[in-house]
Amino acid sequence: MKKHRSEETVFENKHICERIANELLMMLRLKKKTSREVSLYEPIGTDKEGNEICLVDIVEGSHVDLAEVMDRKRDMFRIYQNISRLTERERQVLSMRYGILGEKETTQREIAGRLGISRSYVSRIEKNALQKLRILLTGV
Repeated sequence: MKKHRSEETVFENKHICERIANELLMMLRLKKKTSREVSLYEPIGTDKEGNEICLVDIVEGSHVDLAEVMDRKRDMFRIYQNISRLTERERQVLSMRYGILGEKETTQREIAGRLGISRSYVSRIEKNALQKLRILLTGV
């Protein structure tokens, strides 16, 4: 009976050690993946006055917010991905209204004239298309 319990304990301990080793390996792999990542806000040194300098201080221009530019690019990419889900008329109105998809930015009145519809109808199409995009992008 004692020998049987001893074998069970050895087996349990071995199993626990294997699980710990596996967890450590997973942690090391994760650390290896993230070790190549660099944060723009991570301190990289100090200036003459002793103030901390971050990578974003060096990379960004004097009046350009790099994070804002990246957010805007990501948002535009998502809009272009979802704009294909709109109807042809909605895409047409939004592209003319906001100057996207190779169109020149135009007023609702000019769009109405080009499409042969009323300005108020252009306004409704624009409003519905923007609402659809908002739902597609935010899920709300």
